[in-house]
Amino acid sequence: MSSRLDNSNRPPATEPAPAQDALGKKMRWYDGFALSLTMPAALIASLGGSIGGLGAWGALALWAFATVLATAANWIYTELAAMFPDSSGGITHYATEGWRSRAPVVGPLASIGYWFPWSTALAVYAGIVGSLVQAQWFPGQDWSWSLGPVTVDFPVAVGLAVIVLLFAAAMTGLHVAMGVVYVTGAMLLVPLAVFIVGPFLSGDWSAANLHWSLQGGAAGLREALVWLYIMAWTSFGVEVCATFAPEYKDTVKDTSRALRAGVLFCLGVFVLMPLALGGYVGEGPIAAEPTTFYVTAFQRLIGGGADLMVVFLIGSLLLIMITGLADGSRVLYHMGVEGTTIRQAGVLNRRGVPARALVVALILNIVALTTLGTPLAIIVTGNLGYILTHVLALSGFALLRRDRPDMARPIRLPNVFVPVAWALAGLLLVILVVGATGFSVSGYGGYKELAVALGVLTTGVLLWLYRTKVQDARDRPEPEGE
Repeated sequence: MSSRLDNSNRPPATEPAPAQDALGKKMRWYDGFALSLTMPAALIASLGGSIGGLGAWGALALWAFATVLATAANWIYTELAAMFPDSSGGITHYATEGWRSRAPVVGPLASIGYWFPWSTALAVYAGIVGSLVQAQWFPGQDWSWSLGPVTVDFPVAVGLAVIVLLFAAAMTGLHVAMGVVYVTGAMLLVPLAVFIVGPFLSGDWSAANLHWSLQGGAAGLREALVWLYIMAWTSFGVEVCATFAPEYKDTVKDTSRALRAGVLFCLGVFVLMPLALGGYVGEGPIAAEPTTFYVTAFQRLIGGGADLMVVFLIGSLLLIMITGLADGSRVLYHMGVEGTTIRQAGVLNRRGVPARALVVALILNIVALTTLGTPLAIIVTGNLGYILTHVLALSGFALLRRDRPDMARPIRLPNVFVPVAWALAGLLLVILVVGATGFSVSGYGGYKELAVALGVLTTGVLLWLYRTKVQDARDRPEPEGE
């Protein structure tokens, strides 16, 4: 895939904010790549369930296919990121711009649909951190407390503490959090290396442990589509690099390099992880403990070093939680600035931090962790809006080519990417419809999760209507003579 770079034709900011409210330009492409390492870390939440449900060969095939789709999508987003270098809305802004003249409601739908899964990443992985801590060091802590829809047990209690600590760190600013990102990113590489290389060197890896459990015919196709729905956020999430476009020192080059490096790295990891762990641990043990089988794998591979390896694994999960918090808060801030939600969200504090958006994320994650339960249930809930956002962003790319052919494009992809974008949008729409209603196929999610997802999208539209019909109406001058 190729593109043409022309830095001399870089477009101006489309929606400049006041100088005191501007996000600082302190990042380079490798900072964005470090943030994209969240997606290999995110694989930890979904890999066990996919191997248990699909067999190792089936999981490998679908993870590879999903990542190839993500690669094509992220190549398209490089052009859009360079077109809107001052937007912290990422793909939500691309969807908004592409559909603005046809359906203004796309803006709030895409924005809230994207914001919810990234913001709830804290709840997903805080729960896993708690489960790992319990499995490795506190196996006897099996107490549980319930009050109506709220449930707190030992993993949830640990997760809540982690969420509060990361919220406090995020309030200091991204420049401080980037130091933690690099530390946790380096910690992630250790378990990745152990899980990818260790099984093949152990002498216990066997291809006989790998099976293909996908059915044939229409039933198998439906099952594959449901699992692609579950895998969507983990495989497509490298687009997070585009959200930080206004904070790169060289928006065009840094955004493009970060997106491409991140998606290619993920492609390798997503193929090798199910192959290595499926052949080493076995599909049965993985299906029995889809979240904590990593602890057993560590113990078998390195024996006495398992404690340290679990610490590294937890560090890698902190990476994705920090990234999710930073990404989600910036999207909500941009929504307030561009007018797709109430204006109170589009405010930075004296440190240049979207503090109000972070507070909303804190409350949201506490509720999600204590009510939705399992990590995959939270992921399934968020993926409805997330996949919809990609459908709207990819189609928005094609619409912008038609509606604004003369708009400056510092990165211009070949014209063949227009039909590719339409094809990707169509396929993702099919995955969305089948996956969001295919609870019985995977065993994850249900009508509660579907209702929550639809409720989130509806709330986003209602807040947008309040912004446009009430808040913005107050600022419009009254016609003369009235």
